[in-house]
Amino acid sequence: MSAKLPMLTGYRVLDVGQFVAGPTCTRIMAELGAEVIKLELAPFGDRGRAAGDKPRDPRFKNGSQSTYYFQHNHSKKSLALDIKQQRGRDLVRSLISKIDVLVENFAPGAIARMGLGYDELKAINPRLIMCSISLAGQSGPLSQQPGFDYMGAAYSGITSTIGEADRGPAQIATAIGDSSTGVTAAMAVGFALLHRERTGEGQYIECSLLDTYFHMHEVNVPKSSLRGASFAPRRMGSLHPDGGPTGIFRCKGGEFIAIMVLPYQWPQMIKAMSMPALANDPRFSTPRARRDNNEALKHIIEQWLSQFPTREAAIEALETERVPCAPVLALNEAMTHPHLRERKTVRRVKDRLIGEFDIPGMPAKFSQWPENTALRADLLGEHNEEVLRALLNLSDREIAALYADKVLVRDPSLDHACDASREPLVNDAH
Repeated sequence: MSAKLPMLTGYRVLDVGQFVAGPTCTRIMAELGAEVIKLELAPFGDRGRAAGDKPRDPRFKNGSQSTYYFQHNHSKKSLALDIKQQRGRDLVRSLISKIDVLVENFAPGAIARMGLGYDELKAINPRLIMCSISLAGQSGPLSQQPGFDYMGAAYSGITSTIGEADRGPAQIATAIGDSSTGVTAAMAVGFALLHRERTGEGQYIECSLLDTYFHMHEVNVPKSSLRGASFAPRRMGSLHPDGGPTGIFRCKGGEFIAIMVLPYQWPQMIKAMSMPALANDPRFSTPRARRDNNEALKHIIEQWLSQFPTREAAIEALETERVPCAPVLALNEAMTHPHLRERKTVRRVKDRLIGEFDIPGMPAKFSQWPENTALRADLLGEHNEEVLRALLNLSDREIAALYADKVLVRDPSLDHACDASREPLVNDAH
């Protein structure tokens, strides 16, 4: 890869995260040129290694590689240590003077109890930028609560707005908060690095799933603040509670279209439907009226959509009048869409054990930093020797002693699996 600007080249990051939020932050930094050392906890490493699909080859299907781990941790170096042992914690502290950024997502207070809190580490390296990611932050009544993405959505008032009006709230099926918190953390670390370049100061950053989720409320927080108990966002199922019409509408054949019509676009919707009488219908003549008669308007729109032979024909009629709309694609449809493929929103990768598969691409494109097309993810502890020799000058004898004492661990596959060319040993996953 060549680039006119160094982006994050020259910065070194210690990733002490697991699953999605912390690893997303550091993966973004790794893709932008930072050297990211992923500190994995012995004996099994990042718990995400147990998720996703594994190699089909029976020699390696119980090893540390998986599609889940690859997606969230490619482009990093794996250093697998037992930090419950004093020697393991000493090694981490020895690395800190050579680290620019540390990202961790333990439960609040856990890393400090290991002697690796920010106050201890900044004494070693005052220029260190440390970012802690948690469910609800490092302080406050909820700070000691264990939890994951869906707890953040529940506490933030997001989950209560999702689902059908006559049923309980629905569960979000993707890790929106985890991913968004990882992006937030990457942004914050980038700004902290800029601050350090200008002032020489390191600093401590907190990011939480709850804060990120609450930040996603688009319009309802001020309404609730002003109106009090008289206002409560309603669950509207496939319709947006503010009307529009905005929501998910059924077409002929059981397919669906997403339509979003802002007040100034209502005449365009009427024209697309060839129903001029709707302009003067008191049920739909104002935004509030359309909101109050959401269900009736949905029925009219779905009757109109049912007249088209295909979903694509209905979309063409809407797009002719510049009505914002989109087909509701299944995941496999989205993954094969030519737009997502051309922009590498869906990215094809090749792992030496799993074979070829798709992962999401970088959500930002840089004119001076072309995307890396040869991604790889380490097996557990694959860079133990390299990191400890290069950064701490440990000898082969010292490293061997660490393995003997189980301070260092590594995937057994590394002892017999991969040839020097690191070509895939299988061609597909299951």
